[in-house]
Amino acid sequence: MDGPIARNAEGKVQVAAFDFDGTCIQGNSPVMLVRYLVRRRMLSPSVVARILSWAFAYKTRLPQNEAWVRGLVFRAFAGRPVAEVNGFLRDFYDQVIDRRFRADAEAEMAAHEEAGHAVVCVSATFEPIIAAAMERRPIQYAIATRMRVDFQGNYTDEVEGEPIEGPEKVVVLRRLCDELFGADGWELAWAYGDHHSDRAMLAAAKSAYAVTPDRPLTRTANAQGYDILEW
Repeated sequence: MDGPIARNAEGKVQVAAFDFDGTCIQGNSPVMLVRYLVRRRMLSPSVVARILSWAFAYKTRLPQNEAWVRGLVFRAFAGRPVAEVNGFLRDFYDQVIDRRFRADAEAEMAAHEEAGHAVVCVSATFEPIIAAAMERRPIQYAIATRMRVDFQGNYTDEVEGEPIEGPEKVVVLRRLCDELFGADGWELAWAYGDHHSDRAMLAAAKSAYAVTPDRPLTRTANAQGYDILEW
């Protein structure tokens, strides 16, 4: 965190919450990670086939097990030390993701930070990827999907808790901000998302922005009067 956090006339911290994939960056970081792992032969063909079948069903908007597919991806890292995997994912971010960070997203985050707002990234992607983004971009706080670590300090292929997806984003955002600013000490003033799974977070904000939205979110944005941003 770089800039000081201010409070408004009511004594509340104003929070600006950003989705990551498709909002802050162009594309989907877990999908790019799978390609990255496949090129390095770190995922078996059978695991890749199962991930692809999940992706097809997800694209057709069928209900899917979010934790299951993240576990499949993390089979590439199961049994490996946390520091080693985090370093690998930091390199992946630097080589693949960072150049896809949208200039408009960075400018919006920086403007919020300069105004004293709390900038929070709320993402379903893996926590080390967001940690790398925090080192390079104006993200003050973040919540992302955390993978379980065993007693030896090695990653497993199981999600710790729930993937940060859909309504869960609102749950974890509220929990984080309550801890940081007090239960009555903050408000979700702005939220930015690109996907229909971001509807709950956008609905919870005083001002909602649909960023290059998919078709279902475009319909919601038009119906609810959300601003649509083409980043």
